[in-house]
Amino acid sequence: MTLRVMVTGATGFVGRPLVARLAAAGHTVAAVANDPGPTAAAQAYVVDVRDRDSVARLIAGFAPDRVVHLAALSHVGESWRRIPEYFAINVRGAGNVIAATPSSVPLLFMSSAEVYGLVPDAEQPIREEREPAPRTPYALTKAAAEVLALAAGATVVRSFNLLGAGQAANFALPDFARQLAAVERNERPALLKVGNLSARRDFVPVDEAVAGLAGLVEAPMPGEIVNLARGESPSIAEMLARLVEITGLTVALEEDPDRLRPVDVPRLCGDPSRLAARGWRSSGNLDSALAALWNEAREAAACGR
Repeated sequence: MTLRVMVTGATGFVGRPLVARLAAAGHTVAAVANDPGPTAAAQAYVVDVRDRDSVARLIAGFAPDRVVHLAALSHVGESWRRIPEYFAINVRGAGNVIAATPSSVPLLFMSSAEVYGLVPDAEQPIREEREPAPRTPYALTKAAAEVLALAAGATVVRSFNLLGAGQAANFALPDFARQLAAVERNERPALLKVGNLSARRDFVPVDEAVAGLAGLVEAPMPGEIVNLARGESPSIAEMLARLVEITGLTVALEEDPDRLRPVDVPRLCGDPSRLAARGWRSSGNLDSALAALWNEAREAAACGR
């Protein structure tokens, strides 16, 4: 079965590999982003999801069999400083895509585990039935957009922390990798600036996450919420230690107050059984994803990026 699939946020961390995977599977893909960027074997469209009329024209013209809405601002820390922009893109933009998608076309909406908020350890791994309790502006925008998506019968994917090459450098582990690459090149002292390392998160390699999303594109779960998680939650400190071991460097750590968030949920660990029942499994190999992140950071440093 070949499909016509429209993917918003197509040049982002998840969008790029998802577009490539769908195209490689023989699907016709409309790669939609608010600025031009590289896409693999896809029809590229520059559209801002905040522009309701442009979104509606694109969907009507492309006539998709599936719509995947990834476009969003996703940095939790920055959401405190950019609340109006986060609302405009994450809620109003999502609403525009949802409203323009015909009811007969399955829609996949990418949400976040951040909507769960503060969950006691005894109640983790978290199941999808748990009511959202967002504690940050980012989480609040995602929870609000979920209401719109579920009302339209979408498949809502609550993604836990994705990991791998291609992630923006303002996220914790890519930032650590960039700092380490600078240390390796003797461009900075062997001292890493860090934020809260005690937070525990359920990390999923991005390529495995994309495999799960592609499966849901081909076989949607209308009106359901699905965790994209492994069911394990190492601390940021543990992940940083694994990254440093991969680099072979010796570094000291220094807490940077500017990297601390007003609110930081101590632990987020998801129950993956609903998606696992559809045949998706994570290998659990986080070291490969960390190595990819490290190699990317070294290449960027060598090129002066």
